[in-house]
Amino acid sequence: MILLHLKREGGATAGDLAAVLGYSLNAVRHHLKELEADGAVIFDRTPKGVGAPAHVYRLSPKGHGLFPDRYERTVADLLDHVVATEGRGAAVALLEQQYASLAARLELETRGVAPDRRGEVVARILDAEGYMATWVAAASGGLLTEHNCPHRLIAERFPEVCAAEEKFLAQVFGVPIERRSRIAGGCGTCSYRIAHDGDQNAVEEAS
Repeated sequence: MILLHLKREGGATAGDLAAVLGYSLNAVRHHLKELEADGAVIFDRTPKGVGAPAHVYRLSPKGHGLFPDRYERTVADLLDHVVATEGRGAAVALLEQQYASLAARLELETRGVAPDRRGEVVARILDAEGYMATWVAAASGGLLTEHNCPHRLIAERFPEVCAAEEKFLAQVFGVPIERRSRIAGGCGTCSYRIAHDGDQNAVEEAS
Protein backbone atom coordinates (compact mmCIF):
# COMPACT_ATOMS: atom_id res chain seq x y z
CA MET A 1 0.00 0.00 0.00
CA ILE A 2 2.86 2.39 0.78
CA LEU A 3 4.52 1.77 -2.57
CA LEU A 4 1.23 2.19 -4.44
CA HIS A 5 0.48 5.47 -2.65
CA LEU A 6 3.95 6.83 -3.42
CA LYS A 7 3.50 5.76 -7.03
CA ARG A 8 0.20 7.60 -7.32
CA GLU A 9 1.16 10.72 -5.39
CA GLY A 10 4.82 11.08 -6.32
CA GLY A 11 5.91 11.59 -2.71
CA ALA A 12 4.65 11.75 0.87
CA THR A 13 5.86 12.14 4.45
CA ALA A 14 5.49 9.37 7.04
CA GLY A 15 2.73 11.41 8.64
CA ASP A 16 0.87 11.73 5.34
CA LEU A 17 1.10 7.97 4.79
CA ALA A 18 -0.11 7.18 8.30
CA ALA A 19 -3.14 9.46 7.90
CA VAL A 20 -4.12 8.19 4.45
CA LEU A 21 -3.48 4.48 5.01
CA GLY A 22 -4.78 4.32 8.59
CA TYR A 23 -1.55 2.92 10.05
CA SER A 24 0.25 4.12 13.16
CA LEU A 25 3.13 6.52 12.58
CA ASN A 26 5.59 4.05 14.10
CA ALA A 27 4.36 1.26 11.80
CA VAL A 28 4.75 3.48 8.74
CA ARG A 29 8.24 4.55 9.76
CA HIS A 30 9.19 0.89 10.29
CA HIS A 31 7.96 -0.08 6.83
CA LEU A 32 9.68 2.92 5.25
CA LYS A 33 13.00 1.94 6.83
CA GLU A 34 12.61 -1.57 5.42
CA LEU A 35 11.76 -0.22 1.97
CA GLU A 36 14.68 2.23 2.14
CA ALA A 37 17.07 -0.56 3.15
CA ASP A 38 15.78 -2.61 0.21
CA GLY A 39 16.44 0.34 -2.11
CA ALA A 40 12.78 0.76 -3.10
CA VAL A 41 12.31 4.25 -1.63
CA ILE A 42 14.46 7.31 -1.07
CA PHE A 43 13.70 10.58 0.69
CA ASP A 44 14.33 14.30 0.38
CA ARG A 45 14.54 16.77 3.25
CA THR A 46 11.93 19.44 2.54
CA PRO A 47 11.61 22.64 4.64
CA LYS A 48 8.21 22.70 6.36
CA GLY A 49 7.64 25.79 8.47
CA VAL A 50 9.39 26.05 11.82
CA GLY A 51 11.50 23.11 12.92
CA ALA A 52 13.42 20.33 11.25
CA PRO A 53 12.83 19.68 7.53
CA ALA A 54 10.29 16.97 6.74
CA HIS A 55 11.38 13.73 5.08
CA VAL A 56 9.41 13.35 1.85
CA TYR A 57 9.62 9.77 0.58
CA ARG A 58 9.38 8.79 -3.07
CA LEU A 59 10.10 5.73 -5.17
CA SER A 60 13.64 5.02 -6.29
CA PRO A 61 14.30 3.66 -9.79
CA LYS A 62 14.18 0.20 -8.22
CA GLY A 63 10.82 1.04 -6.66
CA HIS A 64 9.43 2.17 -10.01
CA GLY A 65 10.72 -1.09 -11.47
CA LEU A 66 8.40 -3.07 -9.18
CA PHE A 67 5.43 -1.94 -11.29
CA PRO A 68 4.51 -3.44 -14.69
CA ASP A 69 6.84 -2.23 -17.43
CA ARG A 70 5.03 -3.66 -20.49
CA TYR A 71 8.07 -5.60 -21.73
CA GLU A 72 10.13 -2.42 -21.92
CA ARG A 73 13.37 -4.24 -21.13
CA THR A 74 13.00 -6.28 -24.32
CA VAL A 75 12.10 -3.15 -26.30
CA ALA A 76 15.06 -1.27 -24.84
CA ASP A 77 17.40 -4.07 -25.88
CA LEU A 78 15.92 -4.06 -29.38
CA LEU A 79 16.44 -0.30 -29.61
CA ASP A 80 20.05 -0.73 -28.53
CA HIS A 81 20.42 -3.21 -31.40
CA VAL A 82 18.95 -0.65 -33.82
CA VAL A 83 21.44 1.94 -32.55
CA ALA A 84 24.31 -0.48 -33.09
CA THR A 85 23.24 -1.44 -36.62
CA GLU A 86 21.50 1.66 -38.00
CA GLY A 87 22.44 4.52 -35.69
CA ARG A 88 20.74 6.40 -32.88
CA GLY A 89 18.67 8.47 -35.29
CA ALA A 90 16.88 5.35 -36.54
CA ALA A 91 15.98 4.31 -32.98
CA VAL A 92 14.69 7.78 -32.14
CA ALA A 93 12.62 7.78 -35.34
CA LEU A 94 10.95 4.53 -34.22
CA LEU A 95 10.09 6.04 -30.84
CA GLU A 96 8.68 9.19 -32.45
CA GLN A 97 6.60 7.03 -34.81
CA GLN A 98 5.09 5.23 -31.80
CA TYR A 99 4.03 8.53 -30.23
CA ALA A 100 2.69 9.74 -33.57
CA SER A 101 0.43 6.68 -33.68
CA LEU A 102 -0.77 7.32 -30.13
CA ALA A 103 -1.36 10.99 -30.96
CA ALA A 104 -3.49 9.99 -33.96
CA ARG A 105 -5.58 7.72 -31.74
CA LEU A 106 -6.03 10.37 -29.07
CA GLU A 107 -6.95 13.01 -31.64
CA LEU A 108 -9.63 10.66 -32.97
CA GLU A 109 -10.97 9.95 -29.47
CA THR A 110 -11.06 13.65 -28.55
CA ARG A 111 -12.52 14.91 -31.82
CA GLY A 112 -15.57 17.00 -31.03
CA VAL A 113 -14.83 17.00 -27.29
CA ALA A 114 -14.94 20.45 -25.69
CA PRO A 115 -11.50 21.79 -24.69
CA ASP A 116 -12.43 21.81 -21.00
CA ARG A 117 -13.29 18.07 -21.16
CA ARG A 118 -10.39 16.94 -23.33
CA GLY A 119 -8.05 16.42 -20.41
CA GLU A 120 -10.39 13.85 -18.84
CA VAL A 121 -10.47 11.82 -22.05
CA VAL A 122 -6.70 11.99 -22.55
CA ALA A 123 -6.06 10.91 -18.95
CA ARG A 124 -8.49 8.00 -19.26
CA ILE A 125 -6.80 6.67 -22.41
CA LEU A 126 -3.30 7.10 -21.02
CA ASP A 127 -4.39 5.39 -17.81
CA ALA A 128 -5.48 2.36 -19.84
CA GLU A 129 -2.04 2.37 -21.50
CA GLY A 130 -0.32 1.96 -18.14
CA TYR A 131 0.54 5.59 -17.33
CA MET A 132 -1.67 5.74 -14.18
CA ALA A 133 -2.72 9.16 -15.51
CA THR A 134 -4.93 11.69 -13.74
CA TRP A 135 -6.37 15.05 -14.73
CA VAL A 136 -7.07 18.00 -12.43
CA ALA A 137 -9.04 20.79 -14.08
CA ALA A 138 -8.43 24.48 -13.44
CA ALA A 139 -10.30 27.62 -14.47
CA SER A 140 -8.61 27.64 -17.87
CA GLY A 141 -6.82 24.37 -18.44
CA GLY A 142 -5.49 21.82 -16.00
CA LEU A 143 -2.73 19.53 -14.84
CA LEU A 144 -2.10 16.15 -16.49
CA THR A 145 -0.08 13.82 -14.26
CA GLU A 146 1.38 10.43 -15.18
CA HIS A 147 2.12 8.48 -11.99
CA ASN A 148 3.79 5.66 -13.90
CA CYS A 149 6.11 5.65 -16.89
CA PRO A 150 5.63 2.36 -18.78
CA HIS A 151 8.73 3.26 -20.79
CA ARG A 152 10.99 4.41 -17.94
CA LEU A 153 14.01 2.33 -18.90
CA ILE A 154 13.70 3.45 -22.51
CA ALA A 155 13.35 7.11 -21.46
CA GLU A 156 16.49 6.81 -19.32
CA ARG A 157 18.47 5.48 -22.31
CA PHE A 158 16.74 7.72 -24.86
CA PRO A 159 15.73 11.09 -23.30
CA GLU A 160 14.41 12.00 -26.75
CA VAL A 161 11.33 9.95 -25.88
CA CYS A 162 10.34 12.55 -23.28
CA ALA A 163 10.58 15.33 -25.87
CA ALA A 164 8.46 13.21 -28.22
CA GLU A 165 5.82 12.74 -25.51
CA GLU A 166 5.67 16.48 -24.82
CA LYS A 167 5.32 17.15 -28.55
CA PHE A 168 2.50 14.64 -29.01
CA LEU A 169 0.56 15.95 -26.01
CA ALA A 170 0.81 19.50 -27.35
CA GLN A 171 -0.51 18.14 -30.65
CA VAL A 172 -3.46 16.42 -28.95
CA PHE A 173 -4.42 19.41 -26.80
CA GLY A 174 -3.78 21.85 -29.63
CA VAL A 175 -2.02 24.36 -27.35
CA PRO A 176 1.51 24.82 -25.97
CA ILE A 177 2.08 22.85 -22.78
CA GLU A 178 4.63 23.09 -19.98
CA ARG A 179 6.40 20.08 -18.51
CA ARG A 180 6.66 20.30 -14.72
CA SER A 181 8.30 16.99 -13.77
CA ARG A 182 9.79 13.87 -15.32
CA ILE A 183 10.09 10.36 -13.84
CA ALA A 184 13.14 9.55 -15.96
CA GLY A 185 14.77 12.66 -14.51
CA GLY A 186 14.33 11.42 -10.95
CA CYS A 187 10.92 12.91 -10.10
CA GLY A 188 8.01 10.95 -8.70
CA THR A 189 5.72 11.76 -11.63
CA CYS A 190 5.61 13.16 -15.14
CA SER A 191 3.33 16.18 -15.19
CA TYR A 192 2.25 18.81 -17.68
CA ARG A 193 0.41 22.11 -17.35
CA ILE A 194 -2.10 22.82 -20.08
CA ALA A 195 -3.81 26.20 -20.60
CA HIS A 196 -6.68 26.13 -23.08
CA ASP A 197 -6.62 29.87 -23.73
CA GLY A 198 -2.89 30.41 -23.31
CA ASP A 199 -3.25 31.80 -19.79
CA GLN A 200 -0.64 29.79 -17.87
CA ASN A 201 -1.44 31.59 -14.60
CA ALA A 202 -4.85 29.99 -14.52
CA VAL A 203 -3.35 26.53 -14.49
CA GLU A 204 -1.54 27.25 -11.22
CA GLU A 205 -4.86 26.48 -9.53
CA ALA A 206 -4.38 22.81 -10.44
CA SER A 207 -0.91 22.51 -8.91
